[in-house]
Amino acid sequence: MSHPSQSSLDLVAILRADYARFPRNQTYSIYDPQVYFRDPLNEFRGLDRYRVMIASLERWLQDIHLELHDIQQVGSHIRSEWTLRGSLSFLPWRPRLCIPGWTEMRLNPAGLIESHIDYWRCSRWQVLLQALGVA
Repeated sequence: MSHPSQSSLDLVAILRADYARFPRNQTYSIYDPQVYFRDPLNEFRGLDRYRVMIASLERWLQDIHLELHDIQQVGSHIRSEWTLRGSLSFLPWRPRLCIPGWTEMRLNPAGLIESHIDYWRCSRWQVLLQALGVA
C-alpha cells in the first residue's frame, strides 16, 4: 500500500476547501493551463475557459451548494463524490435542482490537475424535468 505524499495530502485539502466554497474563490493554481474538462453539458480544454465556466454558474443558479461526500486520491488519480444543489435563477418559479455525481481528476507529472471529468447520476432529461417542476 502506498502512502500519499505531503503534496497530495495538500491537494486533497485544497480541493475539500474549494468544494466547501464552490463556486467562489476556487484555487485555479492547482490546474494545468491546458486542463481538459468534460461534463454532460460541456467539453473543452484550457484554464481560462474553465474559470469562465465556473464563474458563469452563478448567472444560472442561485443558492449553489456543492456537498462533498467523499474524496480519495490513489496515485495520480483523484475521485470525488458530490451533490450539486441550486435554484435556476432565470425561471420565475426558481425550481430547485439536485444533481448527484462524481468527478475523476488526473494529475500530470508536475502534480497539477490535467483533466477534470464530471459524471452525473441522473440524465440531462431528469435535470430538465426538475427544472420544469415535474420531477
